[in-house]
Amino acid sequence: MIPAVLPTYNRAPVTFVRGEGSWLTAEDGSRYLDLGAGIAVNALGHAHPALVAALTEQAQKLWHVSNLYRIPQQEALAERLVAETFADTVFFTNSGTEALELAVKMARRHFFEAGQPERHEIIAFEGAFHGRSIAAISSAGGEKLTRGFAPLLPGFVHVPFADIEAVRAALSERTAAILIEPIQGEGGIRPAPDALLRELREICDETGTLLIFDEVQCGMGRTGRLFAHEWAGVTPDIMMVAKGIGGGFPLGAVLATERAAAGMTAGTHGSTYGGNPLACAVGLKVTEIIADPAFLAEVNRKAGLLRQGLEGLVASHDAVFEEVRGAGLMLGLKCRVSNADVVSAGYAQHILTVPAADNVVRVLPPLNISDEEIAEALARLDAAAASLA
Repeated sequence: MIPAVLPTYNRAPVTFVRGEGSWLTAEDGSRYLDLGAGIAVNALGHAHPALVAALTEQAQKLWHVSNLYRIPQQEALAERLVAETFADTVFFTNSGTEALELAVKMARRHFFEAGQPERHEIIAFEGAFHGRSIAAISSAGGEKLTRGFAPLLPGFVHVPFADIEAVRAALSERTAAILIEPIQGEGGIRPAPDALLRELREICDETGTLLIFDEVQCGMGRTGRLFAHEWAGVTPDIMMVAKGIGGGFPLGAVLATERAAAGMTAGTHGSTYGGNPLACAVGLKVTEIIADPAFLAEVNRKAGLLRQGLEGLVASHDAVFEEVRGAGLMLGLKCRVSNADVVSAGYAQHILTVPAADNVVRVLPPLNISDEEIAEALARLDAAAASLA
């Protein structure tokens, strides 16, 4: 008999009832050190006092009014994001998948309004993950995501990851945009080289093509900059954000330049819950905390500490691990043994990690993890690896 909850997840045999900072407490009272952060969602850990206060204060005033009316919390967060980024305008969603949907619509609408409706194709990269709607799996491609869901949405052209010549070959009079994650998350913590992002920007400038960055997982301070593309010194025309921006509360956004968003006029898009007062009150507090240069400097310092420790772990357990990948606090351990076995061994040591493609285990701790917790995490990962030798 099918369970009440649709069985689309292979869930771990543990149930958590409480969280505090980098720790989760299970039903039996045992505590787990969380190096997954809800898949890069709990950017400030669990039950952060400032986020609890922001949510509680707003919850006592107003939860939902719909986008039929002005929402001051939404406007405040949009203004802050515009001030901190390349963007001129922001649309709020509830998730990264919804952000992808709008990014695709925005790019196509841009050229429709410009009198070039034939420019509707989007070049995307193999190994990508942009969500699980039909548009999202169509944009990413790959048998694992798309099997059984045909017909897929047309208009996406897939090229090998980080292959600039393949991008050039795929360009045509039908190309509207190029879509890329600065660091592939689900794809195995694979950073796009800075030089690649710069070349993509040049190509887009030369051809009038729009450049879309998916920073759903790698954004919001995860790499030590507010957004990962900042390391390459380039900006997109459209950017998808979600996960960490809500600190655990469902929130996403599409940021865009005025040029890219010109076609999105009244009635072209909408969301019942997107940009609601609760989500935006929390998102504003998250952004205020993470955008602080002192906070980002600490992320970079801790990232160095954690990476150094993980490199030592690889050296000590070379039969289990192959290499460390990633940037900032978005790191991955490429495994020689099954990554599922490494994650399971972590459960035995009461430490949580997240599997990814290419036999990688993701290490995505809260950005405010302490030095002492990093040391504890490394000790527990060491014990987990030793159990697999």
